[in-house]
Amino acid sequence: MGRNKSAGPKGAIVGSGGTTPLFGASPVHNTSNYGSPQPAYVGPPAYAPYSPSAPPIYSAPGYADQEAGTGPQKPRIKQNRTCRDILFLILFLAYGVGIIIASSYGFHNGDPRRLVYGLDYKGNTCGDNKGSPNLKDYDIRYWLNPNQVYKSGLTSDPFNLGDARSICLADCPIPSATNLTWVCDYPEGPIKLTMSEWGARNYDYFSMLTPEQQASSFNLTGPCYPVLFTSTNLFWSCQLASTPSNTSLSLWQSAGGTEVQSGNVIVQVVQKALSSPAAIVKRYVADLGRAWPVLVVCGGIAPLVLSIAYLVLVRYFVGVLTWITIILLNVLTALVTLFFYIKAGWIGKDVVTGVIGDGANKVLSSSASEANHLKIVAVIMSIVFVVVVLVTLVLIKRLIIAVAVIKVATKAMGAIPSLLIYPIIPFIFQSAFLIYWVAGFLYLVSAGTVTRNNCNNSCAAYDLTAGLVTDTNCCGYDVHQSKNLVWAILYQIFGFFWTTQFITACCLTTIAGAVAAYYWARGDTANMGWLPVLSSAKRVFRYSLGSMALGSLLVAIIEMIRFLLEMLRKKLKALEAAPGGCFITICCCCVQCCLGCIEWTIKFINRNAYIVIAINGKGFCRAAGKATGLIVNNVLRVAAVNIIGDMILFLGKVVVSLASALFAFLMLDTKQYKTGHSKVSSPLFPVLASL
Repeated sequence: MGRNKSAGPKGAIVGSGGTTPLFGASPVHNTSNYGSPQPAYVGPPAYAPYSPSAPPIYSAPGYADQEAGTGPQKPRIKQNRTCRDILFLILFLAYGVGIIIASSYGFHNGDPRRLVYGLDYKGNTCGDNKGSPNLKDYDIRYWLNPNQVYKSGLTSDPFNLGDARSICLADCPIPSATNLTWVCDYPEGPIKLTMSEWGARNYDYFSMLTPEQQASSFNLTGPCYPVLFTSTNLFWSCQLASTPSNTSLSLWQSAGGTEVQSGNVIVQVVQKALSSPAAIVKRYVADLGRAWPVLVVCGGIAPLVLSIAYLVLVRYFVGVLTWITIILLNVLTALVTLFFYIKAGWIGKDVVTGVIGDGANKVLSSSASEANHLKIVAVIMSIVFVVVVLVTLVLIKRLIIAVAVIKVATKAMGAIPSLLIYPIIPFIFQSAFLIYWVAGFLYLVSAGTVTRNNCNNSCAAYDLTAGLVTDTNCCGYDVHQSKNLVWAILYQIFGFFWTTQFITACCLTTIAGAVAAYYWARGDTANMGWLPVLSSAKRVFRYSLGSMALGSLLVAIIEMIRFLLEMLRKKLKALEAAPGGCFITICCCCVQCCLGCIEWTIKFINRNAYIVIAINGKGFCRAAGKATGLIVNNVLRVAAVNIIGDMILFLGKVVVSLASALFAFLMLDTKQYKTGHSKVSSPLFPVLASL
């Protein structure tokens, strides 16, 4: 009952929109159960078959079918290959060199502390031990002159809070209940104190001043300034209360001090500065650096361990595990949603606050922006939870079929045990790249030039070195990013998209080659060759890295366009509130939706193209064309199998992601990340990064 080459079965290599490419089959030409059993293409992401007793559907060119059971099959994996898409591999390597150069510039010129602590009036970063003076352990910014803070909050006055005189302290000063206390400028000139002695005196050397300097201090021009307002550490900046202490104000007035302005303006101007989009983004980026242990554990180790454990359980307990997965999916979705509700302040009193240390009740609306972001995510998670419950109820009957499909998929795992171990290798590469990239990105974002602001307002203060009150060079400092630095940051972001997709592509193609070897061996492990995973990886790294670079480049371009569009939408947020602004919102949403569909399609084609590449070593474009043609010719089969075959494995991925997010929430809810120097402004970014 032999068949010649021309009579071989036809079919398709199919997949599910970027999650599960599949080897599919139909029962045609199968009078002798030819090709049974069929393995699933298993691995992260996992793969499932069409039918446990169907013939092979992809015949590599140049290979003939043999009669079932009459002898060993010829290898269908093409061994005689040539290097493909070399130009794109060279381009990828050159881009990687550029990432190293950009990161090196950031490491040399950046300081992530600028993203959080801010600058003093000398341009020093608070907490920097390399500044002048040495500000180690002095990482809280404090505005000395309350009148300047008040003035910067008036819409009729052009004075900016960034030009108000600020210094770095170890903690926020509190008014005394018995006497007038002072916070004095950094000791220099005639004040012969070290920074340690200055801190030990609670920053007060008023008694050491000359009569002229004391008179200047009573005029709020320094070098010492009265502590009249209670202040609270809000995101490493001292938030002044709206009204001064009655006792301190009385002592100040009786001593002949100048009039002090007060009111809600003082509170609002500081909160406005700390709640600006730029300040929030900087804090969120800095949160990734502060919560790096959470990212390592919950974004790396936990998902890897849980994924391997899940695959092992699927191998031996697929029936029971199916129902456990469904239950865990619903429970974990509910728990993650509940945590967002708690942190947003809708349930309980554990709302996220910007206050560091005690005294949260002294500051109202201190974390309005962070709380609003958490509320938005809480609403989204509520919708997700409802959808999960409804989908579970609707598709529960299909689970029986899905279990049968997955049982066949586990046979490949049993035949190639290294499939369970192999994901550790790309995980190590991915983790190493992410650690390096995040560190380089943090330093690069903070690598702007510290320059003095251009202000035309009076900010006169006493200069201890010059020995007089002067308004020369009294404007504040800020970190300014040049156009070249902005381009370098965008370059770094695109490199992140391209490299992560490249590593994923190499992983998928390697696993595809290993499972294809098992597939063509018809279940006979002796015909698979020695270490099929290693052999497949060798073929990928020797011949097909250029194709991986091209496929990942296409996805990275779409992801970068979507990122830039989202950044543009945030820039136009003010226009969205204006009349007719809803048109901008609708346009942005429509474009994002279209780009999302394009990205989904490209990933779908890519993953199936990688399977063709793993089998016959074609170039990316030819492989994508071949895979697309096979998919189009079997579109109904693709749709049917994807709904059933991917269900359990997709739910497993969601369960692992939600479990990692839950662990991240629990770690961030400890005292280490709620107080002190390791406090994160919001758990949102670290949790999302752990998914």
